[in-house]
Amino acid sequence: MTQPFTVTITVRGYETDSQGHLNTSVYTQYAEHARWTLVQAAGIRQSELIEKSVGPVNLESTIRFLRELRAGDEVEVSCAFLWGEGKTFRVEQEFRRDGELVATLHSVGGMMDLRERRLLADPREGFRQFASNPSALGL
Repeated sequence: MTQPFTVTITVRGYETDSQGHLNTSVYTQYAEHARWTLVQAAGIRQSELIEKSVGPVNLESTIRFLRELRAGDEVEVSCAFLWGEGKTFRVEQEFRRDGELVATLHSVGGMMDLRERRLLADPREGFRQFASNPSALGL
């Protein structure tokens, strides 16, 4: 079994709320950072997607908080794309501190034709045509 793709991020003080916890909106930023880092590891450049008028879009996200993150904590954010049939795919992400699961974020996404403002019929092909390393995305 392959290890999931992860990035490590240190929580910065200005990212915390008035209780000293990592702000909810920052979890989504960390998740987005991990997703784009994985897409780049697959060999896909955001500038090329923009040139071709396509791009991934997030349609839905659900965060589940299990433990607190505070300033100075190092958190590993994993990212895995799960492909099914149809116009959408799922992304599953875990946030871990010292190996302990502290949060999960599950998303539904698609690949959008930015001119037509419609989802591509097969997002796998949308990613595959730009990827030099499609296996990083599970393709």
